[in-house]
Amino acid sequence: MTELGPVAWPPVPIKTDRLVLREPEARDRAAFIELYASPEVHTYLGGPRPRDELEREMPEVPGRRPGSFVVELDGAMIGQIMLRRATEHRRPAAVGKADLGYLLLPRAWGFGYATEACAAALDWFDDVLPGEPVVLTTQTANVGSMRLAAKLGFTEVERFRAWDAEQWLGLRSPVTPPA
Repeated sequence: MTELGPVAWPPVPIKTDRLVLREPEARDRAAFIELYASPEVHTYLGGPRPRDELEREMPEVPGRRPGSFVVELDGAMIGQIMLRRATEHRRPAAVGKADLGYLLLPRAWGFGYATEACAAALDWFDDVLPGEPVVLTTQTANVGSMRLAAKLGFTEVERFRAWDAEQWLGLRSPVTPPA
């Protein structure tokens, strides 16, 4: 995975009805460690990383790269949205396309924040790189992620086996810019 391409970064914070999507800051470090060390968050992602390892290796400002948004609720980080270029992928249909990823802390699950944050990030993406498709990969066992993909307009391209589980690759067709 690599940078998206010719986009101005960081963008002005993106505000939704309840959330702010913004560039990561030093104050988010503890929340990033909590996110990456959470067994619940990483149930379908190969398992969490050890907290002590994260404490040692996490930079002062984690996740600072184009396409990485902190999801903030009431002034506190509750998750991360990532849009990255899929330069290497297990499936040829994904290579070269933007890849959407998201992680939310378990306390933020079940309130529609993932849908709201991902939709806002995709709207931003459509504005800065109009006409580009986006892919999303998730395990088919991750029912919540499968529902989210459908809500966001992703349609199945294929299923494949990787990391000892069935994976789902979805594609969101490019939004055509107005003429």
